[in-house]
Amino acid sequence: MIYDLLIAPFAEDAAMRHALAACIALAFGGAPIGVFLVLRRTALIGDALSHAILPGVAIAFVFAGFSLLWMTVGGVLAGLAVALLAGATARLTPVKEDASLAAFFIISLAIGTLLVSAFGTDEDLLHVLFGKVRELTPQAVLTIASIATGSMAILALIYRPLIAECFDPGFLRSAGRAGALVHAVFLSLVVLNLVGGFQALGTLMAVGLMMLPAVTARFWAETAGGQIAVAVGLTVAAAVTGLLASFHAATQPEASIVLVAGVFYVVSLAVGPRDSIAARLIRLRHLEA
Repeated sequence: MIYDLLIAPFAEDAAMRHALAACIALAFGGAPIGVFLVLRRTALIGDALSHAILPGVAIAFVFAGFSLLWMTVGGVLAGLAVALLAGATARLTPVKEDASLAAFFIISLAIGTLLVSAFGTDEDLLHVLFGKVRELTPQAVLTIASIATGSMAILALIYRPLIAECFDPGFLRSAGRAGALVHAVFLSLVVLNLVGGFQALGTLMAVGLMMLPAVTARFWAETAGGQIAVAVGLTVAAAVTGLLASFHAATQPEASIVLVAGVFYVVSLAVGPRDSIAARLIRLRHLEA
């Protein structure tokens, strides 16, 4: 019974194994990025950039079809272009970076959706927006794993300045060119991991697996390292649970994975040991006593 429920879907179905391997890679690559976005109070940047990659993906789709290589390149270039445009707008005008990102990602989402719907079918549009995690090829899994590996290596190099900025938001700006370089590298990592996530979960769902475990980790750990560890564990748990649920219930696996991550967040918000609703109520009662 336990074998049939928990092990057989992965042991007997190669598509499920590929999906799980991709999600584990996304956990190690994307979850730490999500934690830093939360700690830097820029969580919505992930959502904006996840939409910003769509025009590049769409243009690659128009000219090369569902080519993994070209859609990855197109997504990276589009995401970086939007990030650079938003940064330049913030420097040259009174508009802040988050507002610039909001404007550019809305434009990007509209352009990308229009291109895919004009040159493809409704199924193609759904594929791009919501992904096909159970149709990943070994090549796609290897690409996602390579992005995650490179992301972890680069993040390790810029870990200290990112930690410093969490305590002093103006640190990178005051550090001159070095600070600007670290900021640019970090935004590039965000884009790369969203492109990796897009291949499995689509442009709309990829940010969910990056951000939901990262936000949830705040209720379980205090330090950045602890939150990263919790976020990675929650991402893997959401992937396993969501894939199994979708397999047995015949539902969409991408939505199931993100929904499970959402359930983890709601439960942690209610009863997590740090700053949850329950923890705050217990603290207040203790102070009243």
